Amino acid sequence: MSEIETLSSHPAFGGEVRVLRHAARSTRCDMELSVFLPPQAADGPVPLLIWLSGLTCTWENFTLKAGAQRFAAQHGLLLVAPDTSPRGDAVADVEGRWDLGTGAGFYVNATTPGFREHYRMYDYVVEELPELIRGSLPVRRGKEAIFGHSMGGHGALVCALRNPGRYASVSAFAPISTPTQVPWGEAAFTTYLGEDRDTWKRWDANELVADAGERLPILIDQGAADEFLGPQLRPEVFQATCDRLGHPCETRMQPGYDHSYWFIATFIEDHLRHHAAALLR
Repeated sequence: MSEIETLSSHPAFGGEVRVLRHAARSTRCDMELSVFLPPQAADGPVPLLIWLSGLTCTWENFTLKAGAQRFAAQHGLLLVAPDTSPRGDAVADVEGRWDLGTGAGFYVNATTPGFREHYRMYDYVVEELPELIRGSLPVRRGKEAIFGHSMGGHGALVCALRNPGRYASVSAFAPISTPTQVPWGEAAFTTYLGEDRDTWKRWDANELVADAGERLPILIDQGAADEFLGPQLRPEVFQATCDRLGHPCETRMQPGYDHSYWFIATFIEDHLRHHAAALLR
């Protein structure tokens, strides 16, 4: 277990927001994350809910903009928001691209030269991060839950679909749910996984849902005015696949909403309630 450094701590809604840093073995670099300990954590272990952010983000975007802490305090959920990719002088980047490299880890385990040494965000999110949190904070043993936005929505869906029985619930805001069919996903998978498109399918929720080992219900919110809706997100494809396979998925199109954190903040309470119902059952 790596040593955890507390970078900051602030009281919030009867609980506490902490920003932490540790040396991660999976990504082979220092990783930062934020946690919100609800007031219930003072009396004993509480359920764990992991948030995965989107392109260009760090832990900071969700922590400061989503407004999730108030509702996490009401339900007694410990929120964790990691960074979106490895960072540091030794970590490969892609010059001139904001949708690749640092800030855009895509929650896969990279296999290509230059990226496979550090870009192992899937291992970090699924294995190392929960282990770190359980070893240092009052988290209830058993299932955790996961959700995310855009690239992070892709990550949340992939983590849940690849690990039946691991998560009590999953949800997403505007996820890249069909990455093998859109420019963002094609660029990321070529960069991190290589040219073999068959290997990409292991990281595509639209492909994984066909072989899902459990029928974990999926909640998706999508802004109808999202500028990335048509070319990059294509939620109708994923919903149609789920409908065809009988996998429970509710995609809610929200008129007038875009891809921003105003959209997330508006509907975050619904998602916290969705996860609390499963985690506190």
